[in-house]
Amino acid sequence: MRVATTFSVAVLAAAGIGHSVVTSLDTGIRRVDAFKDMKNRPEQGNGMNVLMVGTDGRDKITPAEKQKYRLGGVPCHCTDTIMIVHISEDRDRASVVSLPRDSYADLPAHTDQNTRKKHHEHPNKINAAYAEGGPNLTVRTVEHMTKVKIDHYLEVDFTSFMKTVDVLGGVEICTARPLKDSHTGLDMAEGTHLLNGGEALQYVRSRYVDGASDLGRMQRQQRFLAALIAKATSSGVLLNPVKFRDVTRTLLGSVRADKGFGTGEMLDLGRAMRGFSPSSSEFTTVPLSARGTLLPGIGSTLRWHPVKAERLFDALREDRPLAPHRSRSRAALVGVAPQQIRVQVDNGTGAPGLGRRVDAALRSTGFRTSRLPGNVPGAEQKPLGRTVVAYDPRWDRSAKALATSLPGCEMRRVPGQGPTLKVIAGTDFKAVRPVRAEDIHQGEFGAVTGDQVVCP
Repeated sequence: MRVATTFSVAVLAAAGIGHSVVTSLDTGIRRVDAFKDMKNRPEQGNGMNVLMVGTDGRDKITPAEKQKYRLGGVPCHCTDTIMIVHISEDRDRASVVSLPRDSYADLPAHTDQNTRKKHHEHPNKINAAYAEGGPNLTVRTVEHMTKVKIDHYLEVDFTSFMKTVDVLGGVEICTARPLKDSHTGLDMAEGTHLLNGGEALQYVRSRYVDGASDLGRMQRQQRFLAALIAKATSSGVLLNPVKFRDVTRTLLGSVRADKGFGTGEMLDLGRAMRGFSPSSSEFTTVPLSARGTLLPGIGSTLRWHPVKAERLFDALREDRPLAPHRSRSRAALVGVAPQQIRVQVDNGTGAPGLGRRVDAALRSTGFRTSRLPGNVPGAEQKPLGRTVVAYDPRWDRSAKALATSLPGCEMRRVPGQGPTLKVIAGTDFKAVRPVRAEDIHQGEFGAVTGDQVVCP
């Protein structure tokens, strides 16, 4: 995620900024030989693939910031974020694929960078590749698992992530439900928030918000990257040489990149991507099997789905989009997907056809209506003035999502009603407001475009 920040700033911003500014970035980046002595590599596909990793380095964070944002402890100098970013051949699309750090991996034969002990190929978690063999083994492992040739390597730590977000003036994040994590200190109320660097780091690091653990964290990281791209491309920051200089200077002390990613590559790519926007980006996580593998002495690992994962990486090699690109609707964010909510509609006015209209309108925005609207007895003589959403308190989050689609409605608790929500249409009904869940997954690979996950 932190590398993604660097990538979006250093690469997207290169367009029109000037050679001298980008040269200063080039000379300030620490270099690593991520591709040393690599043999039997995958064939080159179309487009460009960047392996981006985030480490937990925090040497330049102040003691006060460490305490405030729960960054204490000794860094393990390991990768807590691993992503492949594919830039299309025509430079009008970026596909971001997150690789869970607990993924089962067969690490290629190598010499341990710490003990100098030689290892044969052996199973481990994918993030162990960095601990045992650094960037070189990480690239080799990812290529071995995906059969996707990696063209460049970028690595960023906590420090550059926080400072870059601050220089950009913060990033806007929306949530349809409260988010709390006692481990990172994250505490976000429902709604829209402008996060500074430390708050953004809490947001992308949190793993204990819900039962989704690391998979939920990766979704938040992807949502944050989409919001970051939106901020960088819409605010004019990247086209202002002074602002851009300030942003790049925050990265110089903590970015590491391969030797081949230099000034020329940054400028060429930046010029080609002048029209880049959130809708040009798409995000997904490598598909997983239902069951993982327990490795003795290591713990539980996640297994990639053998068929779906292979199709995903085939799409990257062939430079194909991962998500259907649709025009963005102005739908309100809700905490529960309407496709998961069952609804019975009743006409509370006696007006002919009102129940059918409400049922159809709710169904068109995704709710699972019964398609058999009823009529409230006596409604013709005493019509209901205000539309009602009746719900069992055990399904209050679903009820809130439904009520969002019916502005001005009354929410009525009915203990024991069960999982099916009831809408009693009143004379005040005008139209259904479109709603969408925060985590919309589209297409074969469960991918979303950036404009679908940023704030409405």
